[in-house]
Amino acid sequence: MPPKGKADNTAYQKLKKDIKEGTIGTLYVFHGEEAYLRDFYLGQMKKKLLPAGMEEFNLHTMNGKEFDVKTLAQMVDCLPMMSQRTMIVVSDYDIFKGDKDALAAVLKDLPDYVCLVFVYDLLEYKSDARTRLAALLKEKGSVVPFNRQGQGDLIDWISRRFRALDHDIGTEDAKYLIFLCGDLMNNLISEIGKIGAYARHHRVTRQDIDAVATPQLDAVVFQMTDAIAAGNFDQAASVLGDLLHMQEAPIKLLAVLGKQLRQLYTARLAIEHKKGTKYLMELWGMRSSYPAERLMQSARRFSLPWCRRAVVRCGETDLAMKSTGADGEELLIGLLMELAVKKGA
Repeated sequence: MPPKGKADNTAYQKLKKDIKEGTIGTLYVFHGEEAYLRDFYLGQMKKKLLPAGMEEFNLHTMNGKEFDVKTLAQMVDCLPMMSQRTMIVVSDYDIFKGDKDALAAVLKDLPDYVCLVFVYDLLEYKSDARTRLAALLKEKGSVVPFNRQGQGDLIDWISRRFRALDHDIGTEDAKYLIFLCGDLMNNLISEIGKIGAYARHHRVTRQDIDAVATPQLDAVVFQMTDAIAAGNFDQAASVLGDLLHMQEAPIKLLAVLGKQLRQLYTARLAIEHKKGTKYLMELWGMRSSYPAERLMQSARRFSLPWCRRAVVRCGETDLAMKSTGADGEELLIGLLMELAVKKGA
């Protein structure tokens, strides 16, 4: 797996500056995985541009299913009422499909009082650099990606959220929370709320997190392989049993387990070649050092031949699930038993 390039946050940083300084432009495209930040800054733009109580007259919205260039042009022509600006928000419309020339004609002459924002939520944004529309966006607008946040920024944000709930959390426990529940803010907000309501002391502990947080599937599977590394087959079997009881599809569990075993294999190879966590982070495109550190710790308890064999057997089990018609749960349980018995071989 080749290293992933670092996300370009230039447009994102400029948006923050423009909102702060009151220099918001006329045309934007918002997209990316971090919906919390996208919605937050969209809300900040509305507060900055639209006087309170006048939103009904100066805010115009349209979704992709009902999108029409003529309707958009009419919205653009609506003059602001008791306000300096109007705002138009178009949700989930692929601007590179449909009548691109007609849309470009509207975007080319947007009046200064308009702020038009195309928001990609359920729809993935895919630019087409060959089109006149792409060149127009580059010249007159700003395409803002809302990327998943890096570990440092996310820890600071988690700390602020807990402080708002009259709690405190340490850096390592914040890293653990990200590892357990993922790094998307919308999901973390609900987990922070549960933990904050449960915690009895000012300082949030790992025990508080484990008591009420809902772990993501990758973290649960990691717990299963960790139990194998510790020689605790009963614990590993219990974790798998809980996942199957929750009616997680065996083929989905196998896919996550396969990724975990490949990561363990590369971590073991990194150890053999005296490479550190930074190498592993670059290899797997990890934004946080914490999962890489956990992988390296776990890989030290496995032999290189075991890691190699585990990856092969996982691939063979995947093929058997998809081609033989054998019971998926039985194949998965059999694989787990084999991995546990041969651990350290």
